[in-house]
Amino acid sequence: MSAPRSPLPWPLVALFTAGYLAPYLLPTTVGRLDAALPLTATQAGAVGSALLLASATAGFLLASRVDRIGARPLARAGLVLAALGYGGAALTHAVPAVVAGALVGGFGSGTVTAVAATGIAAQRDPHRTSTLGLLGVSALAGAVYLTVPHLGPGHGQPLAAIALTALAVWPLTGRLPDRTADGPAAHRQEGGRPPLPHRTLGMLLVAAMPCWSLAQNALWGVSGRIGLRQAHLSEATVGVVFAVALGAGLLGVLGAGAIGPRLGRAVPVGAGTVLIAGCIALSASAADLPVFATGEIAWNLCYPIVLSYLIGLAASLDPRGRWAVLAGSASSLGTAAGPLAGSLLSAWAGFPVMGAVLAVGLLVVAVPMTVVARRAGRVVLPVVEIPVVEIPLETPAPPARGAYDTAAAAPLPQASAR
Repeated sequence: MSAPRSPLPWPLVALFTAGYLAPYLLPTTVGRLDAALPLTATQAGAVGSALLLASATAGFLLASRVDRIGARPLARAGLVLAALGYGGAALTHAVPAVVAGALVGGFGSGTVTAVAATGIAAQRDPHRTSTLGLLGVSALAGAVYLTVPHLGPGHGQPLAAIALTALAVWPLTGRLPDRTADGPAAHRQEGGRPPLPHRTLGMLLVAAMPCWSLAQNALWGVSGRIGLRQAHLSEATVGVVFAVALGAGLLGVLGAGAIGPRLGRAVPVGAGTVLIAGCIALSASAADLPVFATGEIAWNLCYPIVLSYLIGLAASLDPRGRWAVLAGSASSLGTAAGPLAGSLLSAWAGFPVMGAVLAVGLLVVAVPMTVVARRAGRVVLPVVEIPVVEIPLETPAPPARGAYDTAAAAPLPQASAR
């Protein structure tokens, strides 16, 4: 019981914070692009989706290459890309340059997150490290939401915050390994692999994850505009709501760990998704502060709980973690498409109809996910913590291969902004 605790890997916590900050700031980033640049709401949402897609692409490409390239050079390259991309986008008003900067910065964020996730997966206590990362990014994002409204109009403030965070983290990369030698696990992975178990259940889950993740990030991508335009709130008030909602997300993370496997799989996944559908419909129909705050805070509280069980369910389908990696990758596709989908739906039919469509979609998707949860083998469920658009959270339990996420104790390939 008294084995000494290993020192905290602060460089990984800092990289986690820097990598996930962009998805956490998505609502204010998209909202300010729409307000300050000659972009429609749909076009601003498309820029947000492109940023997340670039980040997800980096996670896909680098998930299995971090050890081979080296954590230190890869992290530094990602931080440079993030600082240059987001910083350049913050300093210019030319739309093509802003889009290019967002893409470069997004790829940098994904690179940094891949390094952080790979390092966290190798820790003796990954849950401890990922929880610290969640605390860091949530606290920083909350501070930005509270501060940005007081810095005046313009699209550059949230982008500059991400760029400055990347620069601040740079000095800590000197404590990262240059290159990790291939260990026995790497050699084992090079051998023949058995076929994927539970193929039907796994495919059902992988097919449902993009739709589930898209609904979450469609709301998150337009939440700022709902508060400003439909609920007629000030930007400062919306920022306070988001800061409180992010705090509620942390409670959700702690709640998932406290509940553990006591309720089984089907209840948290099925009933939790139904609750999320109600929260999305409520938030999207908000016309005043109480309804808007209730919907956003309740949603941020429920989302990480359900997501943790979904990723834990995927991990339980294959002890090698292959279904977990596939589910995380599928989730990242929905994460990237979410802001554009939310913008298109809201522009076409308004926010309340968008919320209703997303809620109905979640209810439909809840059926196959609940079926998978009920029929999966009697394996003890590893509750996973992944940070959220969201919030995307990390797995506290089995070291599944993969790195990025979203969302998100081996973090999976990015998922999520949320």
